[in-house]
Amino acid sequence: MSANDDQIAQTEQRFEVRFPEDYRRFLAAEGSIARFVPPADDFLMINTVEELIAVNEAGDFQERFPGSVVIGGDGSRELLAYDFRQEPPPLVLLDVSAQDWSSAVHQAPSFSALLEQFPETGWKWDDSEPSPS
Repeated sequence: MSANDDQIAQTEQRFEVRFPEDYRRFLAAEGSIARFVPPADDFLMINTVEELIAVNEAGDFQERFPGSVVIGGDGSRELLAYDFRQEPPPLVLLDVSAQDWSSAVHQAPSFSALLEQFPETGWKWDDSEPSPS
């Protein structure tokens, strides 16, 4: 098990979840994204595994959104989070000021489906591993 695999396992243990395999592979291979993606030049940020615990604890997200794990966002008000109340956990957008799940907006059924919405990130997914294009 690599150091990054250890960090992923420790983060999963902290939140008492098992991240979906596509997201685990992304964390192990690439680790993060922070870039503007066309066509609308939306900013997409996916946090590193090292940042996940601090990001989630900083905003009291576990209290406001039980079963959530924030993994990124748009660098402003929208947070990208897994909703572990469901199996498999979908990705949703949460407003940083929201008080509960009532304002969550469904974003994607999986991490790979999310990145497929932004082909400009350069990642192509298959059943085994992501690879840069």
